[in-house]
Amino acid sequence: MENSLKKIAEQLNSFDEASLTGLWEKYHDIVKEFEPTKRWEEAALILSMIQGLRWKNQLFNTKWAELETPWSTEGEDESAENGPETENSASSENKQTGEKGKVISFWQKKDNQE
Repeated sequence: MENSLKKIAEQLNSFDEASLTGLWEKYHDIVKEFEPTKRWEEAALILSMIQGLRWKNQLFNTKWAELETPWSTEGEDESAENGPETENSASSENKQTGEKGKVISFWQKKDNQE
């Protein structure tokens, strides 16, 4: 089982985050309307994998930025050129624009639960 999960993780990590993000809305729409079907369960897993990849990339970028790099004393222009090769364009764009992530609420509050 662990080997299967590792293969899934390897394959997921090879996908472009920007392309997966394009599918986010589709699977979010399916998941937010619960139905006790295999289709809904698979959509929930797909959505969680997309979210997981986005979280992993954000964590990677945060940890990378925290590292003290040998080129950090030589100037910021050089550090941009030598940055991580695995950083994808979607994460970079979000950092530059200051765009925040979206929190998904799956359970609706009843009127008397506020």
